[in-house]
Amino acid sequence: MDEQQFDQNIDQQEQAPRRRLGRGLSALLGNNNTGENQFSDGGQQAPQSTDEIHVDLIERNPFQPRKEFAADGLRELSESIQKQGVLQPLIVRPFEDRYQLIAGERRLLAAKQAGRETIPCRVIEADDQTVCEIAIDENLKRRDLSVLEKAEAFQDYITRFNCPLEELANRLSIDRSTVSNMIRLLGLSEEAKIALREEKISAGHARAILSLDEPGQKAMCQQIQKESLSVRATEKVVKTIQAGDNPNVVPFPGQESSAPQRSNHIDSIEQQLCEQFGTKVVIKLKTADSGQVMIPFATNDDFERILQTLRRVA
Repeated sequence: MDEQQFDQNIDQQEQAPRRRLGRGLSALLGNNNTGENQFSDGGQQAPQSTDEIHVDLIERNPFQPRKEFAADGLRELSESIQKQGVLQPLIVRPFEDRYQLIAGERRLLAAKQAGRETIPCRVIEADDQTVCEIAIDENLKRRDLSVLEKAEAFQDYITRFNCPLEELANRLSIDRSTVSNMIRLLGLSEEAKIALREEKISAGHARAILSLDEPGQKAMCQQIQKESLSVRATEKVVKTIQAGDNPNVVPFPGQESSAPQRSNHIDSIEQQLCEQFGTKVVIKLKTADSGQVMIPFATNDDFERILQTLRRVA
């Protein structure tokens, strides 16, 4: 799937009516609509059954995929709150002797910025998995949520709740390959991740350079920016690098001049393994008949989940 098709797939899924999660926000709140308008930051009136809760008693959602909020947008919302108040209640759940946010972090931040001491909240009961699902589902509608933030949210859910990738994709009504392609981006080098976050390269570029080692990704990120390479052109350069005969690419440490050409079959197997293990899997060829299959892990829980998957397929 190329970059244009990938982006169109995401756009279609975001624009089309999607099956809500089994225990999604609208189900918890006891209404039959999607809840997309009722709990957006728009101008709908808050339900009457709300409580005014002090902002200092509300903790952020630990499963929130969004790491940053645009300063301009927060300032505009803060100014609106100063004039009209908070028109949408936050959704929270009891947490120890305080409350934990489920939906509405942007409104909470803007209310604090506006100097509000209390904010209207709807208090519901929800377990960790439900809160995590809601956080992912609600944020998938946000176009300013980066692909890496989405990928981190997917991977965290899979690891935390020992959930197969296919099950998560079904619960989100997203194609499995879309979820898998996003998660694979977590295997990028830190420098490539920074370039992706800063939009110096696209998600399509990032997927194209995944098969390279860290120095290779660094070199390709620089070449993509310097020469304004398209995704297709990047894919061709990467294949040439792997074949070891591109005179236009500056050699980088670790590049093997005799590296065998990767076939579409190897790429397909690598993709299937990524989907099966719910994490990045890399196949590195040394010769036409030898190589390595590498499955990296970030935490002990991640390691145990991979081991369980290996035992099931053994």
